Amino acid sequence: QVQLVESGGGLVQAGGSLRLSCAASGSIFSINAMGWYRQTPGKQRELVAVITSGGRTNYADSAKGRFTISRDNAKNTVYLQMNSLKREDTGVYYCNRASETSWFPLGSWGQGTQVTVSA
Repeated sequence: QVQLVESGGGLVQAGGSLRLSCAASGSIFSINAMGWYRQTPGKQRELVAVITSGGRTNYADSAKGRFTISRDNAKNTVYLQMNSLKREDTGVYYCNRASETSWFPLGSWGQGTQVTVSA
């Protein structure tokens, strides 16, 4: 069972930046695609960005050009660099293993990290 711990969220003004981190336990990290997902009140959890085991990336339209997902397999960590933040980026961000084909999340969720973007 892979355990995930997200960090790096906080309160930031619109236009600012944050870098989220997700530390994963378990030796299978390097063979899994990893995704960042966002939960906002009243909405389903949605994919923000995903990176495959081979380093291929995919982004939600809302994240393209502003967010960058990366991974460090030696540290079992995946990152999400978020620039030019907008109020609509506010939400709880979670990481999870992801299907390499459908990007659907796999496994259990961590506690998430809250991102709040103010005007």
